[in-house]
Amino acid sequence: MNSYIREFKRKIGQRRINIAVVGLGYVGLPLAVEFARKGFPVTGIDVDSNRLTWLNKKKSYITDISDRDIREINLNGKFCVKDNFFSLEAADAVFVCVPTPLKKKYHPDISFIKGAVKEIARNIKKGALIVIESTTYPGTTEEVILPMLEAGGGKHGKDFYLCFSPERVDPGNKKFPLREIPKVVGGINADAAALGKLIYASVIDRVVTVSNTRIAEAVKLLENTFRIVNIGLIDEMAMMAHKMGMDIWQIIAAASTKPFGFMPFYPGPGVGGHCIPKDPLYLYWKAKRYGFKSRFIQLASETINHMPVYVVSRVLSLLSKKKINKCSVLILGVTYKRDVKDLRKSPALDIISILQKRGVGVSYFDPLIPYLKFDGIDLKSVQLNSGSLKKFDCVLIATDHTLVDYRFILENSRLIFDTRNVYKGVEDKKIFRL
Repeated sequence: MNSYIREFKRKIGQRRINIAVVGLGYVGLPLAVEFARKGFPVTGIDVDSNRLTWLNKKKSYITDISDRDIREINLNGKFCVKDNFFSLEAADAVFVCVPTPLKKKYHPDISFIKGAVKEIARNIKKGALIVIESTTYPGTTEEVILPMLEAGGGKHGKDFYLCFSPERVDPGNKKFPLREIPKVVGGINADAAALGKLIYASVIDRVVTVSNTRIAEAVKLLENTFRIVNIGLIDEMAMMAHKMGMDIWQIIAAASTKPFGFMPFYPGPGVGGHCIPKDPLYLYWKAKRYGFKSRFIQLASETINHMPVYVVSRVLSLLSKKKINKCSVLILGVTYKRDVKDLRKSPALDIISILQKRGVGVSYFDPLIPYLKFDGIDLKSVQLNSGSLKKFDCVLIATDHTLVDYRFILENSRLIFDTRNVYKGVEDKKIFRL
């Protein structure tokens, strides 16, 4: 262990490491809060004025962090927020947690990472540790970020240290809080990896180091590729089972009794959120640059993307005795995930859009989303009562929020199409399942 690492370790023990977190979304804000709770001085940096307004009012805008959490770290004087990068001049460790969307279906967009790194390079303190948490394709840290940081004459291992550590946040998952999710760290060299392990070990129960940043980048992509392939498979099985007159939910339940060699996945109306629909396509794009085409990723992505269309076709077949423009459908739940106030890539939005284009009258109810104004959709959440429910030809359960009284829904609806199996074990002629 060299002298710089020893000093870094000593400063961690004394809570004298200044932390900066760039990007205060569902990844960056929980990380900033965790460091501040442990007594580190933390500066959060974000260019979104709405986020900064919320935080300055000591309020949270994401599910996993409460208003009380924000108040507590403000009271201990360990947390402040900025809309600029000048404060990086005092930061010993900088964590980059910015979005990595797609430009189009199979093309990564790392412009947010590059923009953040450009500002970091201008303002960074000598010897600082820089950690990229934003999901990206293998090679980004080494091939793109490192040259940007060295462009001004600074040298890795002397003027700064660089790591990649994939975020593993699961929004709304109370079973696995941030500190209990093992952290994977890969450094440009062994010293960088050692520094990354030291800083994360102060707030995370278990830190796993890998040999380089490429491996660390690929870890997250493998995790989400595993999920998208299996979700695509079970979605296809659900469509197949329907054609063959079988109940996919019973099949999964029975297969799950096997104590080895099987892991249950469940069909649904599509996949939303920031990660699963997008991350595997970063790997797909990078592999193509090496002359390799991942057929599994492509097929799984196409299958999942088809699910909103398939769900609409099933619903319309149930309503075929009525003219389409006379049909009315209530979408129950519009967020991409149960009990999480997040609309990113929610399949419910695609279902609404498809139904509207087909001329169907569409309304929605979601206890977390009072109104929808998104890509041509302009709706308010309806009130649920026996009178309003009976007006709809079909209630389509797209997201299974726990705050909903499903027995009441069943008692007062004409027809229900259940994509989440909330009526597991309930036999009723008005219930149809995915």
